[in-house]
Amino acid sequence: MAVGATRVTDPDDEDTRHGGAPGAAVSAWVLALAALPLALLVAASALGWYVRPSADEWCFLPLVRDGGITGLVDRFYSTDNGRLANGLLVGLYAKFPVAGHQAYAAVSAVVMFGLLWPLTALLTRRARLRAPRGTALLVAAMTTALFLLATPNTYKTFYWPAASVSHTLAPVLAAGAALPLLAARSRRGRIAALAVALVAGVFLGTLSEEASLVVLVVLGAVVVAAPWVFTRRVRRTVRVWALTGAAGVAIGTLVLVTSPGSRNRRERHGAETASMLAPDTLLTCLKLFARVLETVLTTWQYAGAVAAGVLLGLLVRRRPDAGPAVFLPYRPLRLLSLGALVFLVCGYLCTVITYPVFGAKIPTTERTWNDYLLLYVLLLVAAGAFLGRAVRRAAGPAAARNGVAAAAAAVCAVTVVGLAVPLYDLGGDMRARAERWDRQDRYLRERAASGARTAPYTPNSVSRMLEPFSRGGTYQWPAECVAAYYHLDQVTDGRRTP
Repeated sequence: MAVGATRVTDPDDEDTRHGGAPGAAVSAWVLALAALPLALLVAASALGWYVRPSADEWCFLPLVRDGGITGLVDRFYSTDNGRLANGLLVGLYAKFPVAGHQAYAAVSAVVMFGLLWPLTALLTRRARLRAPRGTALLVAAMTTALFLLATPNTYKTFYWPAASVSHTLAPVLAAGAALPLLAARSRRGRIAALAVALVAGVFLGTLSEEASLVVLVVLGAVVVAAPWVFTRRVRRTVRVWALTGAAGVAIGTLVLVTSPGSRNRRERHGAETASMLAPDTLLTCLKLFARVLETVLTTWQYAGAVAAGVLLGLLVRRRPDAGPAVFLPYRPLRLLSLGALVFLVCGYLCTVITYPVFGAKIPTTERTWNDYLLLYVLLLVAAGAFLGRAVRRAAGPAAARNGVAAAAAAVCAVTVVGLAVPLYDLGGDMRARAERWDRQDRYLRERAASGARTAPYTPNSVSRMLEPFSRGGTYQWPAECVAAYYHLDQVTDGRRTP
């Protein structure tokens, strides 16, 4: 394909010199390897059985019980933060108090994996490539497992529903909005993709400010970089789609920031635009983001994303029947540089807008990182895929390429083990808390049923989750919500009860 006056060769045009399509044996070992991260995701989802309400959810539960989901949505919009879509999703699991918390991890994992799997497959197909059966499954499973489990505090990023809805599920839902565009083959399909982009944008704009910011940066990059990424045939369609999605996000964000709840939140935290953009604040946020990057870049398990990408690059082949190209011939350094820049900009801007709320705690508020960490994991997969393609193109014996594939598979397996060990430890902590929580739950219900108006409550935390009477008993929140949940007038610090 000509780009300007230069003829750029697509490396897949030379597939024939590396042999034909991979056979059934390759598909078998790819599926066997994919079973490892899938098993890890199943185990992680099963641990959701030990999740119990804590922190903000103590306040959500009585609100939903007494006023329904619409009552919580109204509370979010009118009083708390303005996040309409957030209130809806929180209400959906809070409607089924403990059971909703227990099921959330499994449901969210299925949703996220269910979006990333077809996204991987469609991107491969749109690049006019084919891969052995199970390759997209492997890449999506590794991506999902790393995104959910590689952070320093898996409980807050995955098992705590209130945080997951805002910071973990949101970016994956945003990525899933691209599926209709990737699948569109007709004018009607493209119109449907635009409609989905608009609606998804509005929904995201009222779900999470940080995820919305990330989407706006990504879509802006798509519009600007389209001439260097997409063929002329689809460039206009992609740009219109990106601008439509950005318009949807802008509409949703406008609804959010003009809401009474958002104004209340800004007043509580003093989040004025002028103070956020002050030079000393921007410099502080840069230092805080650098600390976050230090943690992320030294988390060795993310090597599994590169390894999965290497396997993808080694195994894909050109699809002769795939139709006209969508992407321009690959320019790895240019695309990876653009992706890295987008990731860094998103991470820094998210740090800036969360600083008024979390201040210097941002490096230990891991749940807020997930708004842009999905970009990081996907970028690593892309880097690995380009590396795998380079290895496949290099002249050399098939044994060398097989050796690289074996090494990448070993890294994937070791990564799964590296994620499983801390997950096992966390599971033990969650189980112990669930047992204590259930005993206390029965006790408080019995006290309320006997006519008592007050009862002692013993803080019961896991993974630094907030509980009533934390900080040595000086921090009361959310004690009032716990009392409301059990139909009591007050709960007291059980550690100080004689």
